[in-house]
Amino acid sequence: MAQEDNNAAAEQNQQPGFSIEKIYVKDASLEIPNAPQIFTDRTQPQIGIELGNFAQMLEEGVFEVAIKVTVTSKIEDKTVFLVEVTQAGIFQIRNVPEENLEMIAGITCPNILFPYARETVSDLVVRAGFQPVLLNPINFEALFAQQKQQQAEQATPAATH
Repeated sequence: MAQEDNNAAAEQNQQPGFSIEKIYVKDASLEIPNAPQIFTDRTQPQIGIELGNFAQMLEEGVFEVAIKVTVTSKIEDKTVFLVEVTQAGIFQIRNVPEENLEMIAGITCPNILFPYARETVSDLVVRAGFQPVLLNPINFEALFAQQKQQQAEQATPAATH
């Protein structure tokens, strides 16, 4: 019986596993460089959004994945506000083939983190006295494919004439 338990435990240790250990705001900043005058300008600002993500192994099978969202609001050349949020999570990803590991860290984990980052951005903007900024959903699968394509193009030396 003990031998069967050991075999079952060994088999279970080889099973692919994924779990969320912790989700947290790693960094958040808000700047309103032209306050208080900017609050009197009624011009509709232009919103710019930048997004990046990264992952690092903390220990075997445990990874920190983070997405960084930067939202810039401008009226002509004047910055209304600048919000940067880095939303992170610690994920257990075990017994997954290497090629799948990159996809999980680049697609699955950012998909889990994005709603938290979206809420934090909106909350900071509202607390700053502005209308909420609701970020549209992001297709991390398309972003991942685009990053892979760019990496492949950079790795291929340019043809000489």
